[in-house]
Amino acid sequence: MKKLYYAAHAYMIVGLVGGLYYRELTKLNDFTGDSQLGLVHTHVLALGMLFFLIALALEKLFTLSAGGLFNGFFWTYNAGLVITVAVMTVRGTQTVLGHHTPEAAAAIAGVGHIALTVGLIFFFINLGKCIAKASATTDPDSRPQPADR
Repeated sequence: MKKLYYAAHAYMIVGLVGGLYYRELTKLNDFTGDSQLGLVHTHVLALGMLFFLIALALEKLFTLSAGGLFNGFFWTYNAGLVITVAVMTVRGTQTVLGHHTPEAAAAIAGVGHIALTVGLIFFFINLGKCIAKASATTDPDSRPQPADR
């Protein structure tokens, strides 16, 4: 459970710093256009902090960490998010500074998105199994009924 909390907390810090970085960099460079840098803040807060807070609540309800795919989900999803956000930050910074971003950045971002997708697949398979296990133990139809008097 602490792993999910620490991930949410770390992404909260990174998301807020990302927003500050965007604001200050664009202000210092008198940049008024669009760049991927403006999306970093919301992506990190939504896909990082909020997602892991929701996963934390689901952990409390269904003990997700006991599932066989939990570690695969956790590390794959985090790797994908870190890669995706790093590429967004680099590309956005290059745009604000007026530099061209190499085409390889798009391929690297694609790898990040693929890792996020695989992590989400692991998450939902694991969640489904944990819900099924919890339902089997709490389903009123599966419990013995008291004898009539």
